Order: sequence, then structure tokens, then C-alpha cells
Amino acid sequence: MTFPRLSSIAAVVMLTGLAVPAMAQDKPQAPAMTAAEKETAKKIYFERCAGCHGVLRKGATGKNLEPHWSKTDKEGKTTEGGTLALGQSRLEKIIGYGTDGGMVNFDDILTKEEINLMARYIQNTPDVPPEYSFKETMDSWKVIVPVDKRPTKQMNKINLKNVFSVTLRDTGEVALIDGDTKEIRSIVKTGYAVHISRLSASGRYVYVIGRDGRLSLIDLWMEKPDVVAELKIGFDARSVDTSKFKGFEDKYAIAGSYWPPQYVIMDGDTLKPLKVVSTRGMTVDGEYHPEPRVASIVASFIKPEWVVNIKETGQILLVDYSDIENLKTTTIGSAKFLHDGGWDASKRYFLVAANASNKIAAVDTKTGKLAALVDTAKIPHPGRGANFVHPKFGPVWATGHLGADVVTLISTPSEDPKHKQFKQYNWKVVQEMKHVPGNLFVKTHPKSKHFWADAPQNPDKDLAESVAVWDMADLSKPKAVLNVAKDSGLPETKAVKRAVHPEYSADGKEVWISLWGGKTDQSAIVVYDDATLKVKKVITDPKMITPTGKFNVYNTQHDIY
Repeated sequence: MTFPRLSSIAAVVMLTGLAVPAMAQDKPQAPAMTAAEKETAKKIYFERCAGCHGVLRKGATGKNLEPHWSKTDKEGKTTEGGTLALGQSRLEKIIGYGTDGGMVNFDDILTKEEINLMARYIQNTPDVPPEYSFKETMDSWKVIVPVDKRPTKQMNKINLKNVFSVTLRDTGEVALIDGDTKEIRSIVKTGYAVHISRLSASGRYVYVIGRDGRLSLIDLWMEKPDVVAELKIGFDARSVDTSKFKGFEDKYAIAGSYWPPQYVIMDGDTLKPLKVVSTRGMTVDGEYHPEPRVASIVASFIKPEWVVNIKETGQILLVDYSDIENLKTTTIGSAKFLHDGGWDASKRYFLVAANASNKIAAVDTKTGKLAALVDTAKIPHPGRGANFVHPKFGPVWATGHLGADVVTLISTPSEDPKHKQFKQYNWKVVQEMKHVPGNLFVKTHPKSKHFWADAPQNPDKDLAESVAVWDMADLSKPKAVLNVAKDSGLPETKAVKRAVHPEYSADGKEVWISLWGGKTDQSAIVVYDDATLKVKKVITDPKMITPTGKFNVYNTQHDIY
């Protein structure tokens, strides 16, 4: 059974601790744990918690989970809190039932015993993981199929432009699904909980990065696409991209690590490590941070540069890869807790969510400067965001929110003369479309008249299992709310079947949505006709376990969203 989440006020009080009462004389002690319990808890924390709360538990998108913390504001007022002050019982409730702030309930994911274990674990001092050197990175490098042994042309008859790379979260695999036939062409062993799939400039290679830091290179030209090279870039990772500027196509790749906080530059076709660069340093507030994680990376189309977003520091790096040996980096200050983002329609401006600061930062990659810092509703989470031409405000970029019941539309600049009348709106929030909290991804397509938004983190089961669809000619309310779980025809289970990550086909005529259920439950991808909003196909297979992100080759290759 899934319980309602705690109220936002209660959640804040419980999770942050606020001020510890002055009358408390004896500091609470951390609960005892055996070595075996600690190892089990460490694994669960890494798999389920570290992404939001950090390896050192200092917080980012999620709250600080250190046993005790204190901070002093500009007025000199000191606030204390921590997990020890909350106590075992309250922590179990928070973990089990979730919060309105975007934390998912774990009562249908973890057992009662595991919830008890995790509540005890986060009251103990976090372990500091080891570092990961260039030598260790190099030692992990494997070329499974050398370049000279790979095909010189495509050896299969798959329409590669419409292949979907689908993350099978809990099995450490990706499924390569033919978008034309809806057949699984290959299931490829990768790292644990692949976060993202990115395409080489040519569209031949798929780069997938797992949360365990394992980077896998898949060659789509092989008769049966498979991994041709591997590299471990750290212990915890989320981001990867390639070189896309003319003259550098498929030459380099870059991957960012959560722990240790650093990025690795590699040969694009072999993953041979060339350089490891630490991201530790000062925040935009002028304080040193020991865990500034690489949150997202994208490749510029107008310069030989990568946009590298550093979560905890709020620094955006423009890394010039034209001369790897003499690396040049432009550092742009924005706002703390940078997460994910995407290009505007012109692909000149990159918009990234500083989600715990409730802001969107926009970088002008042509000038190498911050273009804007836009205040938004609580905890923006755009994924790549979505671009379309608003009937009143012209070109806009959209983000949903984990912590607010709206989709935010931000006006973006355009050099097209027909859009000059919209310049007055640039970098302003021009509309907030009514949605529900718990959104992770929004999506549209240049050939579509529809706008899609999920809500997998919403505490209401029906809403978490549904997606909302707007007609872009009328954004006042959703045209339809589709219950993807019911449309799938799958049997009811204890676990919520979270409808997540709408993704268009290459031609913009279909929208694919994952149903992310429990490890032991049957999962599916539900394919909708974008024009009619009717189900076209339900893709399911015993081997397709916990599908989450889906990345269409053509749309990902060209950053179409």
C-alpha cells in the first residue's frame, strides 16, 4: 500500500531538522550497525539515494542527510539540524511515505527491514569513498572489438535513425528497440542504472553511462549491435557526450563523474582516456565544496566546446577541446545545484536548471557568457526541456518541476526576423501551465502540435501512472490525461507503475512512454499515436525489466526537443 506523503511543512521540518532545541542536553547517539548491515545499506544508498543527496550526504536536489549540520546566515543566525535530531521513527516515516518536495515513497520499493536499516544508516557518519586516479581509469579501459576489426559499413538492415536506446534500470542493461517494427534488436550489458544514452555525431556509436561509473560504447553498425569498448570513469556518474563541431565528429568523448568529482576526456572510438580533470573548487557563494559533481554535459554545435555543468558549485564550464594537451576552460558563475538542461531552438543558448535554487541559468555559447538567470517555481527539472513557438510569446523553452504544480515557459531569443516582436519577452517567464508536482520530463517535437509531461514522482498513484498532453494551440489546460498503466493492460501490482520519460520517434509521429514498476513486475513501453493520442503498441518482454529513459537515435544525435 502507498501512503500519502507528509505535508510540505512537515517534510521540511522533519528532513532538515530546522533548529535543534536549545534545551537538548544530551546529543543522540548513532544507532549501532554490524559491518554486514553497513555494507548492505551503503549499496542501497548508492543505488537509490546518492543521486539527490550526494555521496557525502551534503544535499543538492535532496536535503542534507548528515547526522549533524549547522549553517550561519548573512545575519549571523546559526541553524542546526541533522538526521540524529530527527530520530529513527521519523526517518522511517519520511523514507517510507516520501515528501511533497519530490522524494519518492519507498514503501513499495524497500522492505520494512530495509527502511529500518536505511534510517539507521543515515544517522551514522558518512564514509568518504576513495579517489580514482588517471592510472586506475586507464587500468579499467577495455577495447573489446578494435577499430580495425569493426564493420566498414552498416551490417544490419535496421533503420538506425529510429532505434531507441532504452535503459533497463535494475538489470544494468540497455535494450536497443527498432522503432519501425517495435522489436528488441539487442539487449546489451552495461553499467548499473544507465542514466543517459548519447550519440556520436555520425549516429554510429551509442555512449551509455551507468551510475556505477561504467561507460559503454555500442557500435550500431554491427550485425547485432553490441559493446566494443568500456571504461570506468569513477564510482558514481551521470553524464557523457561527444565532440560534434565540424572537423571533430566522433573524435573525442567526455564523461562526468559524481564521485570523484571530475570529468574524463577520451578518444571517441576507443574510449582511451586522455585527460582527467578535477572539478573541486569554490562555489558561486565563495565557499569551498569537496563534492562538486558533474551533473550534465552537452556538445556545442557552433564551437569545439563542451558545456559542463558542476552541480554543487553552480559553475558552468565551457571546455575547449580543440587542443586537448593545452586545455582551455571558460568558467561562468550561475547558481548552485545545477542539474540538467537543454538547448534552445537555435542551439546557441544552453538552459540548465539550478534546481535547488529554483532558477534556470542560460549560457550564450557564442559569447561565452551568462545570458540570464531566471527565477522559477520550486525545483525545476527539465530533462532536456522542450522548444516550441508560443502563439502569443513566440519561441519558448519549457521546464517542469519536481516541487511545483506548473510547467514553466521561458521566452528565448531568436534571430529570425519574423520573431523580432517577441524580443521584449526574452528570458522572462511568460506562462505557467497548470500541471501537478513530481514531473521529471517534458517533451514535444518540431513536427508535433502536442506537448507531453509526466509526473512519476507524484504521491498519487493515478497521477504517477499518467501523463498530461496539451494542444499547443490552447495551453490553458491539458487536452487529455492518459493513464499509461491502464492503457498498457498489465495486471495491478503493489509497486506503482510510474509513467516516465516521453520520447518521440524520429518522424515525430509516435510518443514512447516507459512504465517503471518493481523489479519483479512485468514492465512495458506504451507507444501512442501523437496525432490521435491512441495506443499503437505495448512493447513488453520478460527480459525488459524496469525500463526508464529512452533515447531515439536521430533525435538524440541532433538534439531535437
